[in-house]
Amino acid sequence: MVEEDKTCDFAVIGAGIAGASVAAELVAYGSVMLLEMESQPGYHTTGRSAALFSESYGPAPIRALSRASAHFFDHPPEGFSSHRLLTPRGVAMIARDDQLDALDALIEELSDARDIVRLDAAQTRERIPLLREGYAAGAMYDERSRDIDVHALHQGFLRAFRAGGGKIETRLEVTGLARDGAGWTIETTNGVFRSAVVVNAAGAWADQIGALAGAAPIGLVPKRRTAMTIAAPDGVHADSWPMAVDVEEAFYLKPESGRFLISPADETPSQPCDAQPDEMDVAICIDHIEKAFDMHVRRVENKWAGLRSFVADKSPVCGYDGAKQGFFWLAGQGGYGIQTSPALARLAANLVTGRAVDSFILDEGLDPASLSPERLSTR
Repeated sequence: MVEEDKTCDFAVIGAGIAGASVAAELVAYGSVMLLEMESQPGYHTTGRSAALFSESYGPAPIRALSRASAHFFDHPPEGFSSHRLLTPRGVAMIARDDQLDALDALIEELSDARDIVRLDAAQTRERIPLLREGYAAGAMYDERSRDIDVHALHQGFLRAFRAGGGKIETRLEVTGLARDGAGWTIETTNGVFRSAVVVNAAGAWADQIGALAGAAPIGLVPKRRTAMTIAAPDGVHADSWPMAVDVEEAFYLKPESGRFLISPADETPSQPCDAQPDEMDVAICIDHIEKAFDMHVRRVENKWAGLRSFVADKSPVCGYDGAKQGFFWLAGQGGYGIQTSPALARLAANLVTGRAVDSFILDEGLDPASLSPERLSTR
C-alpha cells in the first residue's frame, strides 16, 4: 500500500530548471511531487550553465519561447528573487574572412529578431578590443542579450514550488514505472509513489525514464559541453564587453567577474553521466582563444563539463506521449533550457492540465505541435 504522503496528482521527475519550473506552475492545479536522484536540485546541467538570455539564439521555436519568456525575466513575480535575473551583456557572433558566408546566412535566418546589427571589422574590434588585429572581418551584434543569474532563477522556481505546497524528494532513483486504471506507480530507491500524471523532466536521462514507462524513445542525444575560467590579461578590464562567439560556434569567450569564461562549444555525444572535462577539448579551446585574441593562457583556473541534450531538430519535446496515457515529455531543451524556462514551463502546464495555451506564447508565433513528441521520426 502506498503511503498517503507519496500520492499526488502530478509527479515531476528531475529537479533541474525544467522540472523545477514546471512544478512551480503545476502547484496551482493540484498536488505535486518533485523527484530528484541527486542530493540537491540542479546538480548536473542547470548548475553548470553559463546562461545567456538571447532572443537571437537557437531555432525558430526556441526564439519564440525566448521572446515569450522576456517579460518574466524583466518582471518576475513578487518575492521570486531578491536579485535581478538579467544583467546587460550583449553578444557578438564574430566571423573571419572565410566565415562571412556563414555570417550572412545567420543574419538572414534571424530576420525575426529585434535590434540585430551587422558590424564591420573595425566596429567588432571596438567592442572587443582584445581581438587580434585582422582576425575578425565582421560580426552580428545583439545588444539585447543579457546574462542570466541561473542560481537565482532556479531557486526562485523551487521557492515558488514549495510556497504552493509542493514536496521535493531527493537522493532517489526511479527504478520502475507502471500504469493502471488509476494512474502511475513509480518505484524508486526510496519507496513507491503514486501519481495520476508523470512529467518526464529528467534531462539527459529522459529517454531512460521513458523506457521504464514503456514509451518509444524520442532519440535524445546528451552532448558534453566543456567550459573553463581563465584570468584576463593584466590591465584588461572586460566586464562591460559583450560575449564573443565564433559564428560557427567553434568557441566562445565571455567576461565574468574580472575573468573570462571560455569554451570550445563542443557537442560530444555522451551517455547520461556526471560529465567531466576532456583534456583534448581544453587544449583545443585554448588554441582557439589564443588565435582569436591577443592573449596567452598561462593557467586554467577552473574547468568543468555538463550535458546538453538534443533531439534531431534541436527543439524541445513538450507534450503527452501518444501511446502512454498520463506520461508527459518535457525534455530535449539542449542549450536553451534556462532562457526558455518561464514560457516553456507555462506551456507544459497548459498542456498537462488540458488548458488553452496562454496567448502570450501563441502571439510569438509558436505552434505547440512543433514541440510534440509525435513529430519525431524515431517514434
